[in-house]
Amino acid sequence: MHPKKILHPTDYSEHSRPAMREAAELAHQYGAGLVLLHVVHTLGPEDLTYGEVSAPQPESYRQRLWEELHRNRPTDPDLRVEYVLSEEDVVTSILRTAIDLECDLIVLSTHGTTGWTRWFSGSVAEEVVRRAACTVLVAKPTSEAEELPEMKTTQLHPGRIIEGES
Repeated sequence: MHPKKILHPTDYSEHSRPAMREAAELAHQYGAGLVLLHVVHTLGPEDLTYGEVSAPQPESYRQRLWEELHRNRPTDPDLRVEYVLSEEDVVTSILRTAIDLECDLIVLSTHGTTGWTRWFSGSVAEEVVRRAACTVLVAKPTSEAEELPEMKTTQLHPGRIIEGES
């Protein structure tokens, strides 16, 4: 794999930071462009602040969104970064941006929801992995390894065999 353009969708959360670091490192390593995508509820005038109501609408709101996205740029000044704001469904926005901007790698994070929360809300990362036309790398926050149950072995069933080990 030698990506030319990497898409990183971000919600600016702690969970998205490992994916941002990975996307930036890969872009630096391969000389690839980096596309930062942020999906918002609306790009229209519905979410204007009090001070923005008197300013040209919705340009002042959009300017605030652009500034916020630019503030979340990786620190490497040599990276070629493109910025995209979208008001589509998150998964559709990621997939459409990847296609339209010819991204050959998507690097995104997972919030690690499980159980009922995941069942009701679904997993954006899982759906992107299933539906994307390009390679998808899912980065998760570093955590301690989960304790696994003890491996039960017998002489006839060793549990696993690693080549070169006796």
